[in-house]
Amino acid sequence: MASDRRYYYFEEDDGDGEEEVEWLAMEADEDDVGLLEEDDLHLRLPDDRPADCWAITQESLPVAQQQDLSMVMNLLNIKQHHARTLLIHHRWKMHCIYDHLDRKGRDRMLSEACIILPKNSMSAASSTSVTCNVCFEDFSMTDVSTMDCGHCFCNDCWTEHFFASINTGNKQIRCMEVKCKAICDEDIVRRLLSLKYPAASKRFNLLLLESYLEDNDSVKWCPSAPHCGRAIQVGTGERYCEVACPCGVSFCFNCAGQVHSPCPCAIWEKWKAKGHGDSDSVKWILANTKSCPKCSKPIEKNGGCNLVHCKCGQCLCWLCGGPTGREHTWDSISGHSCNRYKEENGDKVDTSRQQMQRYTHYWDRYNIHAGSYKVEQKDLGPAVEEQVKKLESNLTGPKMNWDGSWLAMAYQSLLASRQVLSRSYAFAYYMFGGGEVKTHPSERASLAVAQNLFEDRQEQLERHVEHLSKELATDLLGLPEEEIVLKKVEIANLAKIVQAICGQLYRCIQDELLPLLVQPMNIAAYQPDGPDKAKEFIGA
Repeated sequence: MASDRRYYYFEEDDGDGEEEVEWLAMEADEDDVGLLEEDDLHLRLPDDRPADCWAITQESLPVAQQQDLSMVMNLLNIKQHHARTLLIHHRWKMHCIYDHLDRKGRDRMLSEACIILPKNSMSAASSTSVTCNVCFEDFSMTDVSTMDCGHCFCNDCWTEHFFASINTGNKQIRCMEVKCKAICDEDIVRRLLSLKYPAASKRFNLLLLESYLEDNDSVKWCPSAPHCGRAIQVGTGERYCEVACPCGVSFCFNCAGQVHSPCPCAIWEKWKAKGHGDSDSVKWILANTKSCPKCSKPIEKNGGCNLVHCKCGQCLCWLCGGPTGREHTWDSISGHSCNRYKEENGDKVDTSRQQMQRYTHYWDRYNIHAGSYKVEQKDLGPAVEEQVKKLESNLTGPKMNWDGSWLAMAYQSLLASRQVLSRSYAFAYYMFGGGEVKTHPSERASLAVAQNLFEDRQEQLERHVEHLSKELATDLLGLPEEEIVLKKVEIANLAKIVQAICGQLYRCIQDELLPLLVQPMNIAAYQPDGPDKAKEFIGA
């Protein structure tokens, strides 16, 4: 395949508001012309990153909750328990409160949340005693309490009502009056409980704090085990994102499972469940049933590249088992491409066997890239780290005025793209005929076009990832200084191209493929640096 040298530029902010323009060169195939679109020239775009996420501990939880409460109290001029009721009603979504306030007005919005504001002018009671409608005894005005709704009962009855509600885990205690939906004043609840049931009063305070986590769509507990004691808060509307807790655990914020983009949560759950159920048989097939396409003898691969030579003289691709020629390079076999799944034709094809072969096709590639990720993480990572240290300490010439971070960043891009590749095969299995994910029948033509685009991006990513892996495995310290400079250009350029293709693959899935499904799905946005790292919440 013909190739020529093509030049791409990348603009990077150097921290003072000015942008540096760096020209990078690499060998590009003709198929890659136009691969980098204008919006892909940046390593990452500002809009690609989700809003900052925060790690909230038990110590900082009251401060985080109070910030939202104070915002609503000041906005609507209401008491704290009213603000809490409104926030719980809207699941602590401030944008929903702003929207309802704009469309419905303050009074209607509060009424729909069962918030009753006390009257400004209350006529003084003409009598000095009040009859409680629960125990039907008379009490002085100092021994009764009145809620915002105007219903008045004795303090003893209120206390028992509060105690029973808290024992059932109810954090929003409603008025005792029949059919009254008003929420009781938190200050009255605390005051009366602390006199007779101080432990219940503390539990009430704890329930109010926990409501900020349990009823808040923007906050979830870190799924670490043993639990680190943190909850992660993300920006409003950032449900589909992947975050990393300061304890080191990364997870999908939507389903609280392990990170799995570019797979939607529902598809990932199906894939993991299927792999768990079929793992033993599939592992045995993958380990023992690679047969030569000519002589049908089993072949065991214990090293080398993916071009395998049988004793009978036949060459085959280890990925698909298909026959090939001998001519190959480090990243491809001449005239051979097997990243697309091809259905067998003919009436005699056994359906169950075909489904097993289809599943094996995707499971094989999923495992190959997952295995490469583990090997590169275990073996290549320490080697890259060692090279970075030696480059920074040994090379001090004018051409080598850098900190070595380019090598570490390229390595991180390799790991991230390996995971993207692996999971892309799980997505493809269900998206393109897995049987459990339905597409609109009228969109078959669109699905075929989008599938070709997806598989083209997948194939491009596979080729460049293998290239990047090979270059990162190079011993830079054994090269002359001038060649190290060229290697820096090549590796940095490859890392940025890999990031660009990953971004295109994500956009293809989100914009072209997922809209074709009967059941709507979404994926987390592509993050070149991996899951968004949560910062420890301190508060104002």
